[in-house]
Amino acid sequence: MSAGEIAGLIAAIAVALLVLIVAVPLMKLGRTLDETTLTIRQVREQSQPILSQASTTVTHVNANLERVDDITGNAANVSSNVAALTSVFAATLGSPLIKVAAFSYGVRSAARKKREGQALADAQRTTRDERRARRAVRKAA
Repeated sequence: MSAGEIAGLIAAIAVALLVLIVAVPLMKLGRTLDETTLTIRQVREQSQPILSQASTTVTHVNANLERVDDITGNAANVSSNVAALTSVFAATLGSPLIKVAAFSYGVRSAARKKREGQALADAQRTTRDERRARRAVRKAA
């Protein structure tokens, strides 16, 4: 055996050892990838029902949102109708009601003043009668 052959043999053994040393981590890496693939498959299988339920839930929520949108539109229509009715009521009955209220206030004020005037006149008459009675008593004495 020559030196070149020995060097080739040593190189071949070194490469074989290197392959064996690298083969162990590669096999472990292969097992890790197999486990990862299995885990991903399980997650996918478990997530499909959850995603279908989420899709169903979103569909129901969208249907309810459409109903809420209809309700909101109807409420807006009702509020505009009430506003229109209020303005019609104010235009139709507002002025006559204000006149009736003003007239009734005037009648009440006049009645109160008449009562107050009557009470004042009664008080003056009573005072005058008392003075006359005192004068009559003084003249008689």
